[in-house]
Amino acid sequence: MNIFEFNKIAGAVLAGALFIMVINEVAHIAVHPTFPETNAYAIDTGNVASSEVAANDKDVGPSLGALLASADAEKGAKIFKKCGACHTAEEGGSNKIGPNLHGILKRPKGSHEGFSYSSGLTEKGGNWGYDDLDIFLKKPSDYIKGTKMSFAGIKKAEDRADLIAYLRTLGTSDVPLPPAN
Repeated sequence: MNIFEFNKIAGAVLAGALFIMVINEVAHIAVHPTFPETNAYAIDTGNVASSEVAANDKDVGPSLGALLASADAEKGAKIFKKCGACHTAEEGGSNKIGPNLHGILKRPKGSHEGFSYSSGLTEKGGNWGYDDLDIFLKKPSDYIKGTKMSFAGIKKAEDRADLIAYLRTLGTSDVPLPPAN
């Protein structure tokens, strides 16, 4: 290919780009678009504070107490297999990537001996209760900002209740269930 053919191709590409730019400017001159001051409808961006998420979740569907009253610990054991990649559940079991979860209910947050928790979890304070576990299992990063746990969460409330029922059988079955409202 000689230099003249290359110049013809380059000239054609540039002429095409110039033609498109001219058509665009003529269109803007011919039509003056106006935009409304406010949106016609609100767009949910999903930017809601975690406390609002927790409050909204409690209002929708059956209460956690009702779900736990009908929860199946055997189904929860099957769901726990997802957790088993990072956690153990045997009494006195070792830590993996995550801490051992035996006796998790009423245990202070970030307190399992021999495990290095994220600062977000240790600063959260308090003990693990049914509501805390439910919100945490839904989406850990919403409940505790800066958590090291990369688990996406469990969307279905029934699955979370089954898992919590299973965790309750691990040394904390004496912890009373919340009322089924």
